[in-house]
Amino acid sequence: MSVTADESAGAAAIRPFTVQIPEAEIEALRARVAATRWPHKEPVDDWSQGVQLAMLQELARYWAADYDWRRCEAELNALPQFTTEIDGLGIHFIHVKSRHENALPLIITHGWPGSVIEMLGIVGPLTDPTAHGGSAEDAFDLVIPSMPGYGFSGQPAEVGWDSGRIASAWAELMRRLGYDRYVAQGGDQGAGVTDALGRLAPEGLLGVHFNLLSAAPRELVMATFNIRLAFSMEDRAELGKVVAVFMRGYIAEMGEHPQTIGYPLLDSPLGLAAWMLDHDADAYQKISRAFLDGQPSGGLTRDHVLDNVTLYWLTSTAASAARLYWETGRGAKAAIKQPPPHLTLPVAYTVFPGELFQVPRHWVKSAYHNLVYFHEAERGGHFASWEEPQLFSEELRAAFRTLR
Repeated sequence: MSVTADESAGAAAIRPFTVQIPEAEIEALRARVAATRWPHKEPVDDWSQGVQLAMLQELARYWAADYDWRRCEAELNALPQFTTEIDGLGIHFIHVKSRHENALPLIITHGWPGSVIEMLGIVGPLTDPTAHGGSAEDAFDLVIPSMPGYGFSGQPAEVGWDSGRIASAWAELMRRLGYDRYVAQGGDQGAGVTDALGRLAPEGLLGVHFNLLSAAPRELVMATFNIRLAFSMEDRAELGKVVAVFMRGYIAEMGEHPQTIGYPLLDSPLGLAAWMLDHDADAYQKISRAFLDGQPSGGLTRDHVLDNVTLYWLTSTAASAARLYWETGRGAKAAIKQPPPHLTLPVAYTVFPGELFQVPRHWVKSAYHNLVYFHEAERGGHFASWEEPQLFSEELRAAFRTLR
């Protein structure tokens, strides 16, 4: 992989960044895709055994023959990208300032198996709301960093880069950018980082928004050990989904042995794609329709899905990204002995119908007492900003309106 950045200043400087992948690396990827060794077709007619052969073979055909990484590269390079060194690690980020005065700075953190790619569709609606159905008063200055070990950020060479350490890095990043008041958003692993940032409560942070519950309320933790303790039949049913999510294979394997899973994922592009697509039923069905039927769900198109997988491949970050799950588990054990401070800042929350589990308002209120906004969106799933960028942007406008 090759990138360019201005290295003339010191480590704390903010340097322009441009993506320039050598053609030889793209050709090598195509060759590896073409040389894939395929398993036999699954003996079932559904997704119950995992990513289906027909779907992945169509993805491989499109990836090798029709997909154009240069289009994605140009889209990234059309945005202001930068790198800076924080706590000894290079951090890549997109930074788009609004043309509107008094825009509210917003830092958004992606999750796994996502990247800054999943946020590209919300850049326009958030920074230029008047062109996307909003008003100038809704404008944001947008900061979208690549988490450590993901994409174009550096890969940590030491343990300890958990959500709390990333949150501290984000606070330093916003300070370096000159923002003395800002808000933050996160889903998936990004929710854990945003939760940690809210608990850190650095000077200038006004409030946070989530689309996945990272902090479990006390009664939910208790109910995990005894489902009968849940409040209602609806709670019990949803709690079953929560428990099932955290028993998923990808969470268990990356949480225990991220290095082990890294070997096959760094060696096989189709293995990497299958691992990333085997995330949740809602997203898988939508992505499958995009490849097999040509009917994408919003922004979950064939090209956009492959943009994200290709980014992981070209940056060789499958193992380093997986290590965040190991760090999360390690941090959770430490939090039992020394609980983190309460999050007292204003909290906003949006429930998307296709999310891994549906969080009732009283769960969120129990976890975050200063809940100032709660809404159930009409559409969208786990990758809400990617799938429904306009709707996601409207949620953020509404969530932070009172904090401007």
